[in-house]
Amino acid sequence: MSKALQHLFAGTMAVSLAILSGTVHASSDEEFYSGSALTIFQSAGPGGTYAAYAIAFAPYLENHLPGNPTIVVDYMPGAGGIRATNFINSNAPKDGSVLGLVHSSVPFAPLYGISAARFDPMELNWIGAMNAQTGICVAWHESDVKVWDDLFTKEFFVGSTGAGSQMEILPHMINELFGTNITVIPGYTGGNDVFIAMERGEVDGRCGGMISGINSTRPNWFPDKLVSVPIQIGLDRNPLFPDVPALGEFAEDQHTRDVLELTLSPMNMFGLIVAPPGVPDERIATLRAAYHDAMNDPGFIADAARIKIEISEVDSDHLYQQISRAYAMPRDVVSSAREAMNLTGSR
Repeated sequence: MSKALQHLFAGTMAVSLAILSGTVHASSDEEFYSGSALTIFQSAGPGGTYAAYAIAFAPYLENHLPGNPTIVVDYMPGAGGIRATNFINSNAPKDGSVLGLVHSSVPFAPLYGISAARFDPMELNWIGAMNAQTGICVAWHESDVKVWDDLFTKEFFVGSTGAGSQMEILPHMINELFGTNITVIPGYTGGNDVFIAMERGEVDGRCGGMISGINSTRPNWFPDKLVSVPIQIGLDRNPLFPDVPALGEFAEDQHTRDVLELTLSPMNMFGLIVAPPGVPDERIATLRAAYHDAMNDPGFIADAARIKIEISEVDSDHLYQQISRAYAMPRDVVSSAREAMNLTGSR
């Protein structure tokens, strides 16, 4: 049986067992969480998109967990989410008291041979994700880059947090597959720092899944035209930007489209919530149920609309299926994706 099927089977069994002995498990979980603290380590710095999601979501997860534990949001930025995920995998308590909210590129790091990723994504306990995103590149209004054609003839410097992050791999992929002229400037702590760098004129822009991040932390950027969107990083256009082309429109053959699908898989799982391997199945089932209830809580939905972050429930079954599909891609597609994202020296 494949690891993906094992996880799906285990998840189904855990839910069934929870239903059959719900009173016992509810009582056990309530006793465990009552009067205690649950820590969410999010893999970016304060003040950015991930912080906005984590801080908004935490009170509702508190309310829907038995025992209503206090949830503390802490920060563990570095290596595009790999640092936090390594901690969750190897060092965090395996009892359900610690979760991670990590970058969507994290599950695919081992597939591409990123040696810093010391975890098996199919062994981690994925709880759910906060949204399925549309990727874009944005250019500060003082940049010469305004439209897609400008990316071939003008310099475009984009900020990045480092290898493994969308801000790093997506611009490289666009360059490799389509011949654009994007230069990545690494070394920023988080996406918010890249936004600040844009405002200061240190870089021209940023690429990745950031529509919600801009709307929540820089709500005037789009309406005041402080940034332009030269390209959408997706197979199809998002209706939010009907006049901006999507990369899928320029894929000239099936191989290129397959490489795009693989490299864009993280867009389908923004804001991944993960628990360490080894947490008891019954507690994982409780955490997944609380995640589901919190994501559908009218209060959270209203708060998300108020602070302008986009949310959509992406459950654990969907995550395991997406990750499994990526790892089942033909080797030539994976190799082309690694090369396109400039990960060829990562093994």
